[in-house]
Amino acid sequence: MKVCYKDPAESMPPSEFAACTYVTDWVAAKLRWSLTADGAEKTKLKQVAASCPNAKVTWKVAR
Repeated sequence: MKVCYKDPAESMPPSEFAACTYVTDWVAAKLRWSLTADGAEKTKLKQVAASCPNAKVTWKVAR
């Protein structure tokens, strides 16, 4: 089975609340695993995060 994942620049949930949760979870995963983000991905994350004033990103570094 082939699984394809799209980053936030390519696909976002339709509801604003879900988008805020998606972005915070996405950023937490990137930080946890020390992953990078390309320019389009960073732009979309910043754009969505701007409409999520109460969102917090929490993570633990993977060991």
